[in-house]
Amino acid sequence: MSQQKWYALFTKPKAEYKVAAVLEQSGVEVYLPEICRKNSTETVHSPFFPCYLFMSANLQALDVALWRWASGLRNIVSYGDEPIHLSPELIHHIQVKIEKLNSQIHEMGKPTFKQGDSVRILHGPLKDMEAIFEGPTTPSKRVHVLLTILEQQRRIRLDVSDIEKSPSQDQHLGKRPRRTRGRGRRIKH
Repeated sequence: MSQQKWYALFTKPKAEYKVAAVLEQSGVEVYLPEICRKNSTETVHSPFFPCYLFMSANLQALDVALWRWASGLRNIVSYGDEPIHLSPELIHHIQVKIEKLNSQIHEMGKPTFKQGDSVRILHGPLKDMEAIFEGPTTPSKRVHVLLTILEQQRRIRLDVSDIEKSPSQDQHLGKRPRRTRGRGRRIKH
């Protein structure tokens, strides 16, 4: 008796979701890896492997018509006439990599810095130095910051992942520094 195995399915263009829905309605476990893409207004999901998805099934117990003639399905990936089964470890590896990629895309899409924000450099020879965020450069993952060195400001280009908002800026958002101790007693700096 054969057991559940993973198989790759080849679909017609833009039919991955249709095939997945048909198989899921029949009780077949399906995995369709999706990648998130940031649009100007929303997040769009699309297949990571266009025209491919994965199913876990026992082909001997599954109705042949379901996986041979499902609407939008071209074929099961085979070697000759024999369908090729994939290891569960491979499917798990793909799932982990897709999750990691989607989380990175999600993090990159977050608004992070505005011009004039105080930032701290996280990596490299300038690590832990404070700078002023100036703006993005042409490659979208690079930014310009202004760093004061020997009392002169220098423009430096860094990866956006190499900076973070300065902790001191978050503490004083919108607040003026105190000038008195209360009852008019001035604070001497």
